[in-house]
Amino acid sequence: MNARTRVLVATAVPAERDAVARAFPGPADEVRLPGATLLRTDGGHDLLAAGVGPALAAASTAAALTAAALAGTPYGLVVSAGIGGGFQPEAPVGSLVVADAITAADLGAETPDGFLPVTDLGFGTVTHLPPSSLVRGVVKATGARSGPVLTVSTVTGTATRAAALRTRHPGALAEGMEGFGVAEAAAAHGVPVLEIRAVSNPVGPRDRAAWRIGEALAALAGAFGKLAPVLESWNTHDH
Repeated sequence: MNARTRVLVATAVPAERDAVARAFPGPADEVRLPGATLLRTDGGHDLLAAGVGPALAAASTAAALTAAALAGTPYGLVVSAGIGGGFQPEAPVGSLVVADAITAADLGAETPDGFLPVTDLGFGTVTHLPPSSLVRGVVKATGARSGPVLTVSTVTGTATRAAALRTRHPGALAEGMEGFGVAEAAAAHGVPVLEIRAVSNPVGPRDRAAWRIGEALAALAGAFGKLAPVLESWNTHDH
């Protein structure tokens, strides 16, 4: 990847987008897309508040990718970025996680014998794999932990569900609500994808008072401040 390769960073909400934007000082142009507004920075990074949940994130990311492709300026990388829950003690609050696998944790069917992922039903996929060389570069530059990041449509709020997720996905480090949707849109366009999460709360019993959203947003901003050289030096052929 060279410095002119365009990168699309998709977050869920404007607060996450604005945290990422701190790493790209200077003017940014607003570009209106169907259902979303994109911020275009001078450095070739476009920042999109794509919406909450995998469906809206996929739709908004697909709109941005399609608009860029039709304009003859396609993206070379899509990054799903935001805050999320961390599985304890591997991903403590305030830490940074980069996905080596982006997995839809609840896409499938409940059966008397347990949960079946949609792949076992003979449809689609449940996991997208970011480029391993890029994941290693992010870990080295930011100190992030690498491991699977789960995408859920319902945030985990009980110890029972947290335990069930860990049983089905024993290596998972974090959960979010958009990564798989962003990855599906990227895959449809043949563009590699990366997911980065700053941990704002433990995965488990819902305790809103224990969330550290400001701390997680600061960690996200700090990470992107270190990522520009990684994105510029990464070789797209590695994916």
